[in-house]
Amino acid sequence: MKTKVLMVCLGNICRSPLAEGILQSKVDPDKVFVDSAGTAGYHVGNPPDKRSVAVAKKHGLNINHQKCRKFSKADFSEFDHIYVMDRSNYSDVASLAANQEQASKVKLLLSEVELGIKEVPDPYYGGDNGFENVYQMIDRACEEIAKKLN
Repeated sequence: MKTKVLMVCLGNICRSPLAEGILQSKVDPDKVFVDSAGTAGYHVGNPPDKRSVAVAKKHGLNINHQKCRKFSKADFSEFDHIYVMDRSNYSDVASLAANQEQASKVKLLLSEVELGIKEVPDPYYGGDNGFENVYQMIDRACEEIAKKLN
């Protein structure tokens, strides 16, 4: 049986698509399934932000095939681990949990590493450099997650 991991941010166009692509590149696809979602439905059906696509491509990853979707209560049953990018995402997702077992699946992504910060900043309104910085943070956390899952 595959372990299923969900990456969550606000719109599912910047951070969580990167996290999905990065973690997918580090795990055995026969053992681990990775997906992403957003807490808001602003961009449902759209591809990731072009800046996320570009920074992923720069690092040898293709996330063009991804389509934005909104997090749903059903995701608690579907996924074993739910990693959120910031405290706002954490609150939004945890508030939908039906019980403590579901709530315990939700963790801040950066809780997996010691970077001095616990939240992945939203690079949407920043420059292209913000996307590179976010990529590096997510990559470090995904490296640790992959070690646990492989």
